[in-house]
Amino acid sequence: MLTIAACGGPGGSQSGAADRAPEAAAEQAPGDQGRPARSPLQNDQDTTSAQISTIALDVDTASYDYARRALKEGNRPEPGRIRPEEFVNAFKQDYAEPRGDGFTVHLDGARLPTGDEAILRVGLRTRGSDAAARRPANLTFVVDVSGSMAETGRLDLVQQALHTLLDQLAPGDQVSIVSFSDQARLVASMTPLTARSELHAAVDRLAVDGGTNLEAGVVTGYQEAARAFRPAATNRVILLSDGLANQGETAWQAILDRVKEHAGRQVTLLTVGVGREYGDELMEQLADNGDGAAVYVSTREEAEKVFVSQLPATLDVRARDAKAQVVFNPSVVDGYRLVGYDNRALTAEEFRDDDRDGGEIGPGHAVTALYSVKLRPGATGQLAQATVRWQHPDTRAPSEESRSIDAGELGESVWDAPLRFQVDVVAAAFAVHLSDRQAFGMDLPALSTQARRLAGTAEDPMVTELAGLIDTAHSVTG
Repeated sequence: MLTIAACGGPGGSQSGAADRAPEAAAEQAPGDQGRPARSPLQNDQDTTSAQISTIALDVDTASYDYARRALKEGNRPEPGRIRPEEFVNAFKQDYAEPRGDGFTVHLDGARLPTGDEAILRVGLRTRGSDAAARRPANLTFVVDVSGSMAETGRLDLVQQALHTLLDQLAPGDQVSIVSFSDQARLVASMTPLTARSELHAAVDRLAVDGGTNLEAGVVTGYQEAARAFRPAATNRVILLSDGLANQGETAWQAILDRVKEHAGRQVTLLTVGVGREYGDELMEQLADNGDGAAVYVSTREEAEKVFVSQLPATLDVRARDAKAQVVFNPSVVDGYRLVGYDNRALTAEEFRDDDRDGGEIGPGHAVTALYSVKLRPGATGQLAQATVRWQHPDTRAPSEESRSIDAGELGESVWDAPLRFQVDVVAAAFAVHLSDRQAFGMDLPALSTQARRLAGTAEDPMVTELAGLIDTAHSVTG
């Protein structure tokens, strides 16, 4: 039905419970012989029974950063760690900022070569701020010092990142440090940045020892964050680990159950993954379900990007429990598929249930969701309406913003669409290809051609790097 036949799970909610479009036998792409076939209808949504798609917003980028490291080291990324939305959200966007503290909603789209298929882009953006304008922060660093962190690029990188961040924080900020291996230990209780030298010394004292009781570290970190909670500040736990838990509770649900009382006090979580091998699923699920975000760093430059250039967006919160809902017009759209967001799906009813967890979004963040849609031949009129709902970070008052798009507003070709739209399509297609090798009908050489063309126009080093990664993937995966 849709040419993007490998985008993963349900990708949103459905009106009318859990109806699914029927499955059919898949035609394998060249070079995929011997791999499990995927149905081109598998997980596609038929608008006669599934008109509404609902997701919790997600600004994670860990999957892209992990894949980049693996490819640069000459390895094929593990398909199970590929999340297309994190590839797309790793790239900058040019969506207009809102005037207030909410979101702008951007909707555009363009047709694929088949003519009756198109890509719909839902873009959301919060208003940015600089470091001087952000509110004070109470930060509790929970640092993994278990034996696996001895590998180069783990604890040494974490210490470099912490030193860098401590130098960037403002006098009104406060920091505490918890370390964990077999047990958790409070290395430094909540300390004002006026005592910066004491915090630097505490970071220097971190040393590798023992197993990985991540549960103990997270619980102790949340307890310290709750003890030192400041209502007028951003209160955040920052977990820095390879995520390879082997002691205590090792499932994200059980760990978060231990801290839910403290988390309910508006303590958010940022997970920072490190290491060639790391517990990607545990770190991502902790972040997604702990009111936070997940990033992955493998170099000092990447750590500086997270903790210096992206400091306000990393530390502050502009919107809590943010969700997006797209309602498709079945007289125009025959079916659709959301690219990625497999584990962020909500039911239609949960969109306005303010007790249902969404995503925490910082200042200046852009969030993008791509849909592959099959159009009804010759249909005109409204194609879809997108709505974002969020809560004020302090008062929890809910707000909404919506925008709609008509079929006539679709561009005639994806490759004549705005540049950032094209980059999003290439990034998503690349992720899908790494997952199971079927992406918008293009193989890796075709993706490489488009990526190199875009790199020559974008003047963006990340787009240039993307083109190189696609070429590397072709040599690694064939």
